[in-house]
Amino acid sequence: VRVPHRNVAAMVRACARRYELREGDVWTLFHSYSFDFSVWEIWGSLLSGGTLVVVPHATAASPQATLRLLTDEAVTVFNVVPSVFRHLTRAARRADAVPSALRYVIFGGESVDIRDVRAWRETVGRSTRFVNTYGITEATVFVTYRLFTDEELDRAEDAPGGDAFAFDIGEPLDGWEFRVVGEDGAPVRPGETGEIVVAGDGVALGYLNRPELTAERFPLLPVPGGGTRRHYRSGDLARLLPDGMFCFAGRAD
Repeated sequence: VRVPHRNVAAMVRACARRYELREGDVWTLFHSYSFDFSVWEIWGSLLSGGTLVVVPHATAASPQATLRLLTDEAVTVFNVVPSVFRHLTRAARRADAVPSALRYVIFGGESVDIRDVRAWRETVGRSTRFVNTYGITEATVFVTYRLFTDEELDRAEDAPGGDAFAFDIGEPLDGWEFRVVGEDGAPVRPGETGEIVVAGDGVALGYLNRPELTAERFPLLPVPGGGTRRHYRSGDLARLLPDGMFCFAGRAD
């Protein structure tokens, strides 16, 4: 995927407006550089003046070792896929010390199970803020942002199953255009499901040496006010919620 440098800079700026990033923050390079999450980990930390701790592969593969690193290095910003977070939560229940400095846990790549968030809050404490995201490499890592408030998490904890907000992926970042369209290409109405189509600052240039696939997935589509703009057709489905947020609904295929 051909992602220009300006897209990465735009992504970090857009996220910085959503997160309370500080020069004293400590991040981890927890993911392989072949996974686009690492682009945010590297440049989000360095461009905000933070410290980046490179996590050895053996440490990342062990929930207990990862938990010790988060604690010993006083990590404040941690990016993780929800299935890995579940194992960390279980390890925290048996740990002698927990990462109390952690300010943000940022989820991506999978659906969040709020029961794991509840278990973390019961074990580690309530000072950590949890963010759900939707992202794709073709749109430069992140497209949407959803901060779960304490009030929402408390309500979810009281709900049967505790997973009331598991699939809420929020709203687009500043500079990103996120639309959910039907088969006719028109935006769906609240409550309806359609394909996620992305435009704006994060859309990649296309696929390297694959012009046919680029033309199929990155079409020029009409925009309000006239004219056209390059979009990315994700193949993912979402439902538009009455409050303007979006709920992930799986793949179209």
